[in-house]
Amino acid sequence: MKSSILFAYHLLAGFSDFATGALLLIAPVFTLALMRLSVPTDSLPFLSFIGAFVMAVGLSYLYAAMLLRRGGCSSRIEAIWVVTALLRGSVASYVTFAVLAGALVRGWIVIAAFDAACVAIQAVGLRRGWLTHV
Repeated sequence: MKSSILFAYHLLAGFSDFATGALLLIAPVFTLALMRLSVPTDSLPFLSFIGAFVMAVGLSYLYAAMLLRRGGCSSRIEAIWVVTALLRGSVASYVTFAVLAGALVRGWIVIAAFDAACVAIQAVGLRRGWLTHV
């Protein structure tokens, strides 16, 4: 796959997760309002904690974008894809089941869909060797 498309994918995934994570860290109520989501007030400290993980996933993608820009290091980018796919797959599964069980409102399914889409892209890319010659 063209490195410019891969670079754009990493920037999209990286900045969206980094920004969401950072906002969850510093302003969880505001962030949820932007996403049109809600949680019980007593869970807000945990959302900030989760924000740290979301931000770290975003930084992983941005690091991969930097590696792409420099050229080479496909084994490092592949490792990032495997780890982030595992994290995103876990999130997508949990959120989907939580929505189906009624523990989370339906609006959370957008989070699951985005994460599942990233997992699918990365699984196909790893299987087809998109990162082999970057």
